[in-house]
Amino acid sequence: MLATYNDSTIKETRLQNYDATCRLAQEIAENIHERNRQQRTGGNPAKINMTLRASLQKLKQSISQLKEGLLRASSRRIMQSEADRRQNLIDDLLTREKQLNATFKGDITEPEPSRSTLMAGGAGVSGGVVANPWLINESEETRGLTFGEIKQQQQRIIEAQDAGLDALAAVISRQKIMGQEIGNELDEQNEIIDDLAHLVDKTDDRIRNETRRVKLVETKSASCGMLVVIVLLLIAIIVVAVWPV
Repeated sequence: MLATYNDSTIKETRLQNYDATCRLAQEIAENIHERNRQQRTGGNPAKINMTLRASLQKLKQSISQLKEGLLRASSRRIMQSEADRRQNLIDDLLTREKQLNATFKGDITEPEPSRSTLMAGGAGVSGGVVANPWLINESEETRGLTFGEIKQQQQRIIEAQDAGLDALAAVISRQKIMGQEIGNELDEQNEIIDDLAHLVDKTDDRIRNETRRVKLVETKSASCGMLVVIVLLLIAIIVVAVWPV
């Protein structure tokens, strides 16, 4: 039960870290847009540039932590499809980080917002969930989903994996119980066999003893018969000797 609690805590922490990294990337993009606006209007972007440098460094560290978390999760033998999916998300964040760094340095120009982004920005936050504009070339499964929807999708996948692991654990537990029962049955059968072997040995010893007694009786009977014959012969000789002719 403690292991299940720890796994749930780790999953929740991982999702929170991923959401925080995505929000940080969004914040950096908004700050770059604001800095560029200040530059166009003749403002002083020095303060926002300092904030952006610190935020970009923090973004890099957050992505590194996500990569380390994926390595630790892979060492616990998560499903390959899940590991690939998480790696794709981290790769998307790395691509976005490079784009943000390049935009901050002025190597590339800030892209014009798309119609869907403008509509989302004009509408603000819908239902308290911010749209996810950062995943470039994302998969069909997550394309168009918000951070909250991606989180829910990840949670469903994790729950499905947990259910599969629970079912596997139940099967292994049943197999273990069956193995123990078979082992107990074999122990009982071995005890019965040992008792039968002991009984056979005792019976064999008794048969041998009785056989020796029978042979002894036969030997004594033969000796007695010879003595009777000898006595009879002696009597006959004496009678013939003393009988008057």
